[in-house]
Amino acid sequence: MSSLTLYQLADQYEEALSTLLDADLPPEAIADTLEGLQGAIEEKAKNVAAFVRNIEASAEAIRAAEKQMAERRQMLERKAQRIREYLLTNMQRAGISKIDSPWFVLAVRDNPEAVAIDDEAALPAEYVRVKEVRSPDKAAIKDALKAGQDVPGCRLVRGQRIEIK
Repeated sequence: MSSLTLYQLADQYEEALSTLLDADLPPEAIADTLEGLQGAIEEKAKNVAAFVRNIEASAEAIRAAEKQMAERRQMLERKAQRIREYLLTNMQRAGISKIDSPWFVLAVRDNPEAVAIDDEAALPAEYVRVKEVRSPDKAAIKDALKAGQDVPGCRLVRGQRIEIK
């Protein structure tokens, strides 16, 4: 296998193509030279694609681990909250407002006032915020452009991607 990079091989191919076409060589010699370079490029491209797949597999494994860890974190947070509520309820039932220990102090405290809304529909308009989100409808724009309509500030573009199956 070549120790050249895919980029270097592609440069060599382009250089050979322009040089060979300018030279007075038989078509078979030109084809053989370009085939040899193309084979090296294809082999290097396969290795690069295999490397990409390996990286993607690692990223997917990390994504799965992140999901599992997030679920575990949420479960632990819910458990801690339930135990806090259990502790509060039982201290309130027993009429205990403070417990001292060498490691921490437990104290029942009042939360700041909070608004409880019983019927949102009954609220006067001055107490309701309306959020308006403006975003382009790309599907509608695409359909219009494909139909030949002019949509100011928009155009259809077609990029390319590498597909590794």
